Parts: sequence; structure tokens; C-alpha cells
Amino acid sequence: MMWLTWRQFRPQAITAAAGLIVVAIVLATTGPGLAATYNSAGVSACHANCTTIATSFINSVGSFDHVLYFGGILLMYLAPALMGLFWGAPLIARELEAGTHRIAWNQSVTRTRWTLVKLGLVGLAAIATAGLLSLMVTWWASPIDRAASLAGGSVQVAAGRGAGLNASFFVLPRLEPAIFAARGVAPLGYAAFAFMLGVTAGVLLRRTLPALAVTLAVFVVVQVAVPNLVRPHLLPPVHMTAPLNVRTLNIHLVDNAGSTGVQFSEPFVKPGAWVRTNTIITPSGAELTAPPQACLVTPGSGLAGFIGCKNALAAMHLRHFVSYQPASRFWPLQWIETGIYLVLAAGLGWVCVSEVRRRRAP
Repeated sequence: MMWLTWRQFRPQAITAAAGLIVVAIVLATTGPGLAATYNSAGVSACHANCTTIATSFINSVGSFDHVLYFGGILLMYLAPALMGLFWGAPLIARELEAGTHRIAWNQSVTRTRWTLVKLGLVGLAAIATAGLLSLMVTWWASPIDRAASLAGGSVQVAAGRGAGLNASFFVLPRLEPAIFAARGVAPLGYAAFAFMLGVTAGVLLRRTLPALAVTLAVFVVVQVAVPNLVRPHLLPPVHMTAPLNVRTLNIHLVDNAGSTGVQFSEPFVKPGAWVRTNTIITPSGAELTAPPQACLVTPGSGLAGFIGCKNALAAMHLRHFVSYQPASRFWPLQWIETGIYLVLAAGLGWVCVSEVRRRRAP
């Protein structure tokens, strides 16, 4: 049974191995140079007030390394989905479609063992592939990730400098949702879930193409829902409340349909933190929704208008409220989320085995 499963899975395994080798060669060739630039910029020796040094290093990274950085993130998003689509969905659905399950289910090997061997061998291959990819990408991008965390927030960098491109991107700390899913052990859980989701869709629908569509739709929905609805509540956030510092407060004039409004933003710098809430509240604890009259400055009032606005805000005794996940919670959140996805994958595996056993022998 193991030999037969391997023979059926061999093309996909060879393709995955070839892809891993290519990625390993590219990252191993460019990684040492990126690490050397990181060390020579002095980021590794900086332990406090590193925003300027870290930002300078990120903006000194070459265009090709920027392509590899964002390409690595994209690869880590695509890899689990592709495993679910092309390894999971056809695994049993193809047998049911072609009718070859009739031969397999009438041999001495039980249907339970037949299903478990297929799920175990290919599922472990999916997890191992995602793990190796994540290990390589996380290692290569670690200098940029550390610099982004030290910078205390998102860092805007130009893409394709010297190539005539004007686009720009933001390099984010690794706790930010866009980066979190492409680092650490979380991709292992994503791969296991996506694979089992594809197999389950194939078993229930008994057709490969519909299983592909359902797998992709459900996986995308889950990947969007978890960072927005689940991850923020896995660990209680840290709350910080402090008197509003009007000297550092950013005041922005907004022209909306001919009327001038005002917006406030209070900077919050916490290296590597995932900021969930950053707002200004009144002494009663309510969010400030309407600025004082002195802040409704008219165009042309200049510096005097802004000074009057800040004085009015200071007289209101406002406070700065921030809710965030500190950088130290990266690995706890990684392990918790990975565990959730592995439990979901195990549940889907149980559904597959139960459904195969339930079906009548042909």
C-alpha cells in the first residue's frame, strides 16, 4: 500500500523537491550578502533608538533582494493553497471519478488502512514541504524582519530602484498579519489544513473540479477570517493609557466637499508590536469623535491655528489609548494558531475516513 501510494504521488513529490532545490539555491546564494549588509549597517549592534539605523538598512537593500522578500511572502501564501488544490483534492476524488476505488476496496487492504496510508504519506509530505519552505524563507528574511521590528512600525521602501519603477511597498514587523502567515511554524498548520480540506472536499463531492473550487474558496475564507476574527483573541492584548502629549500629536486638515475638517493621530512606537487600537479618548473613556471648535481651523490661519488647536486639546485632559500585541508574543501566537489548524486538519481527516468507511462496497 505504501509503495502504491508513493508511485501515484511520485510526480508531485519530484516537482516539489525540484522547487525546494531551486528556492534553496537562490536563498543560500543571496542570504549571506543580505546578512553582511545588515551587520555592516550596525543594526545587529543597536539595542535602543534604532529607528533611523533600521530604516536606513531596509532602504539600502537592493532591488533584487526586495523582489525575493516579497516573492517569499507570496510563495508562503501560495504553497499551502496549491498543496490543497493539487495534492489533496484529487487524492481520493480521482479514484472515485475513474472507478479505480472498486479495485482498491476489494483487495485484502481495508478501506480504513487504504485511506489512512494515503492521508498519512501525502499529508506528511505537504507538512514537510511547507516546513522546509518556511525555514528557508524565515532564515533569509530574518535581517529585514528584525530591522522592521526595530524601526517600530511599517517602513516604506521603493521598489525597483534604478529600474525606472515608482511603486512603493511597506516592510512590516513579523507580527503583522501580512507577514505572520509567511513565517515560523504557522505554514505547517496551513499546509496540513489545506491538504485535508482538499481531500475532504474530494471525498464528499466525488468530483475533482468541484473539489478544487470548494477547496480554494473555503481556504481563502479561512485565511482571511482567522487573522481578523480569531488571532486577535488568542492572547489578551496589552492595553496602554497615558495622558495625551499634544506636542507630538499629528493634526491633519481634511477638505471634504468644500468643508474643512480635522483628523488627529498620536504616534505609538513599540518595536515589533502588532497595534490593534490607537485612539484618543476623553477623561470618561469615550473615543474623541468631535474636535474642539478651536481645531476647526480655516485655510490660511497657519501656525496660529494649530497652536490654538493644541492648546484647546490640552485643556480637555485627553488620553492616548493603545491596544497591542507585543513582539514577544510572536512564537506563542504561532504555536497556538498552528495547533488550531492541526486540530482542524485532524477533524477533516476523521471525516474522510468515516465517509470512506460508510460508503457501500461496490
